Amino acid sequence: MDECPRCQGSLETLTLGNVSTIACPHCGYADIPVDHEPTRATPESWYEAFNRFYDQHADEEADTASDDS
Repeated sequence: MDECPRCQGSLETLTLGNVSTIACPHCGYADIPVDHEPTRATPESWYEAFNRFYDQHADEEADTASDDS
């Protein structure tokens, strides 16, 4: 493999001890096998995000009001 499969740049071999891998200095591609499953949290709705924001600021407002009295 002389050409990067991602950007078609030239690849270089990186070695550390008895382990080596092929990497592209141009785009960061590394020929390292990975085994993972992406875990995505349930996305927060705008309604939930705004409520969380307002709840946090309501607590800050209450703290500020008690400091002023």
